Amino acid sequence: MFENVVQTRIAICGAGILLAIIFLVSHLPLILLLAPVTILFLGIVADPEETHAVWYGMLHTIGIFELTALAEEEQRNYLQKKHYFWFGEIASAVVLALVFSIPLGLFLAQRTDITLAFIGATLLFLPLFVFLPRAIQQGMKADTAAILETLGKNELVKKVFWTVFAAIAGLVLVRVVDPVTAQQMVGMIAGMGW
Repeated sequence: MFENVVQTRIAICGAGILLAIIFLVSHLPLILLLAPVTILFLGIVADPEETHAVWYGMLHTIGIFELTALAEEEQRNYLQKKHYFWFGEIASAVVLALVFSIPLGLFLAQRTDITLAFIGATLLFLPLFVFLPRAIQQGMKADTAAILETLGKNELVKKVFWTVFAAIAGLVLVRVVDPVTAQQMVGMIAGMGW
């Protein structure tokens, strides 16, 4: 796996260049170019096995990869580079937590003082940083076929699902279309005709 060092370096450098192009085309602040420059630098300088250890750590955080899937020789090799693996886990957990906390912080910043928005986003970030990766890993290990079979046979679950679905659809209709049209559509859905 990942035997060709040149292809690995080209892939990492290409990811850095692509990210830089996206940042430039999106007209984002130039300070954000530090991230693609860092990726480009790592593609040139870093040992590909260390980069793979970081990648495996990132995949492990979201429940896609287990070290037991590797051959024994690869496991021994990556156990010597476990700090890179941990770095990948932490980086992935940070990204997962920021995906939720940054929009919350921006939302709160419009409605309150910036310090209070920052505190609220931080309060959301910390539990997500700790618990979200573990919840994803547990979810990936779940037997989804058994869960779907169990819940699919339960009539109460079906009724609750469709009730919640209809309520959310009704709220969306009320926000998107005018009230008269929404009332007609709800009447059609409920089977009351026009």
